[in-house]
Amino acid sequence: MIVVPIKEGENIERALKKLKRKFEKTGVVKELRRRQQFTKPSVENREKRLKAIYVQQLRQKELDN
Repeated sequence: MIVVPIKEGENIERALKKLKRKFEKTGVVKELRRRQQFTKPSVENREKRLKAIYVQQLRQKELDN
């Protein structure tokens, strides 16, 4: 549960901004989106492999220069 302490006479807009920031830091929205779209383990592994190959090629180019 997210609790946002509000000072006496504090603007509602400012309190909402604090709440949004705290909510974003918890990562709830990111986790929710990740869970909504299921990707098969084989697809995840393929993407990881392709990313690793890409990074390796970039590093190799860096060493060649």
